[in-house]
Amino acid sequence: MTTLSNIEERIRKLQARADAIQKKQAIAAVAKIHSLMKEHGLTIDDLISRGRVGAGKDSANAALAATGKYRDPKTGATWSGRGRAPAWIANAKNRARFLVSEAVESNDSDSGKRTGNYPRGPQPAKYRDPKSGAEWSGRGKAPGWLASVKDRTKFLISAADTKAAGTKKPKSKTNPTPARSTKAAKTPIAAKAPRAKRT
Repeated sequence: MTTLSNIEERIRKLQARADAIQKKQAIAAVAKIHSLMKEHGLTIDDLISRGRVGAGKDSANAALAATGKYRDPKTGATWSGRGRAPAWIANAKNRARFLVSEAVESNDSDSGKRTGNYPRGPQPAKYRDPKSGAEWSGRGKAPGWLASVKDRTKFLISAADTKAAGTKKPKSKTNPTPARSTKAAKTPIAAKAPRAKRT
């Protein structure tokens, strides 16, 4: 007959076996971790400083969400800059005045403004095709004669080439300018002969 004391004894034995198996698996895992650390040249300090993969990014995002990227000067409410904008900043044309600090994030893709000194309008030619004389400024999509080339240095236009050419530049095949005539061509309109009726 099974008694309570017999069942408790079995539970103790099974628990001891479970603990032994768990200890054996932990020793194997530690040995595997040591071999991986030795293989990749890592130390305990590397593991502590790096933490788990992506932990730095997660902690930065958590800190940003906790502090907020934008702050309402009237109420003190904050917004991280992600998701739906609250009413106090939703219609603002310039959100820069609501920034908590200037050095919040280097990734300013939300603003839509270009950083750096980028001149607008037509740019001087930077590359020239020696066969056709076509030129490209290096901005925008590369033309077909240069798109598949890995080393573009042989197509670069040097300063000496531009001085030797003077003001006369070869016609670009990428941006041809159509010739315009000053007067429209006058062609006489021929009168149609009447058709003969069938009988």
